[in-house]
Amino acid sequence: MDVLARIQALLQPQALIIAAAIRDSDTDLPEDVKTLLLISPDGSQFWQMFRNSPEYTDTCPDPLDRWSVRVIDALAQQVSARAIYPFGTTPPHPFYRWALASGQVWASPVQWLVHSDAGLWLSFRAALAFDRELALPASAPTAPCADCARPCAQACPVGALTERGYDTQACHAYLDTIEGAHCLNEGCAVRAVCPVSQAHGRNPEQSAFHMRHFHP
Repeated sequence: MDVLARIQALLQPQALIIAAAIRDSDTDLPEDVKTLLLISPDGSQFWQMFRNSPEYTDTCPDPLDRWSVRVIDALAQQVSARAIYPFGTTPPHPFYRWALASGQVWASPVQWLVHSDAGLWLSFRAALAFDRELALPASAPTAPCADCARPCAQACPVGALTERGYDTQACHAYLDTIEGAHCLNEGCAVRAVCPVSQAHGRNPEQSAFHMRHFHP
């Protein structure tokens, strides 16, 4: 079993996947890092696993971040890697730039990252940093937006997400209205309308959890 397959086998019981992989020759990585693997939740399977975790049920703050550190730190130790997180540092690590440099993730028409399997539901829980080069797949997936009608560009009820970027003030203001309750309870309409997102599947309870943390 090659290294990537072994790592994916270790991630699978935690409903995590390698969403993208980057070498230091592709972009600027942290010092002494030669290969970086971006780790993402594996669709709806992830939610069923996470909601049974002690972090989800203990009522303490930041349950998903605490779960990520506990689980991924342990995985990193098993494969002689260092875990890097998209939270807990100022300034934050450039996960957006790293993802684009991989050639396996793209900027969507609304500038949010899109993945060939997860669509706009893509998120990152961590990155595994290696001080050595790993053998990476030679072929890259096809960008899902190339032949798409791009419904994401018109899906936001208040036009907060467009090709010009993300108007966070307009988004939060809408979520404070009665009409905005749909987005809070069902998840972001822009992410949900993406054809790849729809095929990927999403639990409304999972979407509501993330929206509550985004907009308490």
